[in-house]
Amino acid sequence: MFNLLVIRPSGWGSSRGTMSRDRTLEYTAKHIESRFAPGDVLDPQAVTQLPTVIAYENGCDGNQPAARIVTLTRVQLIGAEYQLEYASDPDLPLIPNAVLFGTAADDLQINTTASIPESSRNHWSIKDADLFKVLLKRQIGQRTKPKVFDLPDVPVNDNLVAVMMPFDAAFKPVYEALRSAIAEIGMICQRADDIWENDHVVQDVALLLSKAAVVVCDLSGRNANVFYETGIAHTLGRGVVLIAQSAGDVPFDVAAIRYIRYLPNGEGLAKLGDELKRRLATLKEQK
Repeated sequence: MFNLLVIRPSGWGSSRGTMSRDRTLEYTAKHIESRFAPGDVLDPQAVTQLPTVIAYENGCDGNQPAARIVTLTRVQLIGAEYQLEYASDPDLPLIPNAVLFGTAADDLQINTTASIPESSRNHWSIKDADLFKVLLKRQIGQRTKPKVFDLPDVPVNDNLVAVMMPFDAAFKPVYEALRSAIAEIGMICQRADDIWENDHVVQDVALLLSKAAVVVCDLSGRNANVFYETGIAHTLGRGVVLIAQSAGDVPFDVAAIRYIRYLPNGEGLAKLGDELKRRLATLKEQK
């Protein structure tokens, strides 16, 4: 079940609003009315247990904002109005009006065929439908799956650091310096060529990025593969540490992100290891 609040475009704040008592439980089945409003007064504890969708009345231009999912934190009847307080969760997806009042309306038990459709009337109703199941069915809140590789559903290893760098012998000392520094703070370091679980390298890369808590990306030489892997790591929300031998190696799109610049000699690699350890320690504290 879920609450559906259809409101006017103005008059509500970011965390509170009011709903007229005579508009409450419109478009709601009688057995639900009896359950949530015994004696014709809403049970505040019962309704705050339900997920709540706040949608805007259809405007003449059809440009009303998308609906959002919130949690009711307080419901109080004062005079002829219910005063509501609610909290928003930025991680919950917005619901396009074309889905809420269109393709998913029947599954969500939203009446779009009445003389005054629900989308056009300010009201509060309660629906006997599984909101999240319906949204998942329509892939609302789900990312589109990649077509060229699979992102496996595996647990993230908080101690695993993936390293993305060119597969070039010149970078072997760099990798050894990184691996040594990572081991010194009790973490594990891997590159895609350290594993062979799939026929295609890109799938092993995807597996490693899916499992790693932190990804170190060496942008030196402007290697296209590393740029590609960096984008995947950012999309997955991993802790990403960029390193490069030259400022010219850092592309414009990520130039605003702080990175570790290093020299590929003994002293430079030692300094790289120290800076990486400090950054990894900070990322661990932020968990």
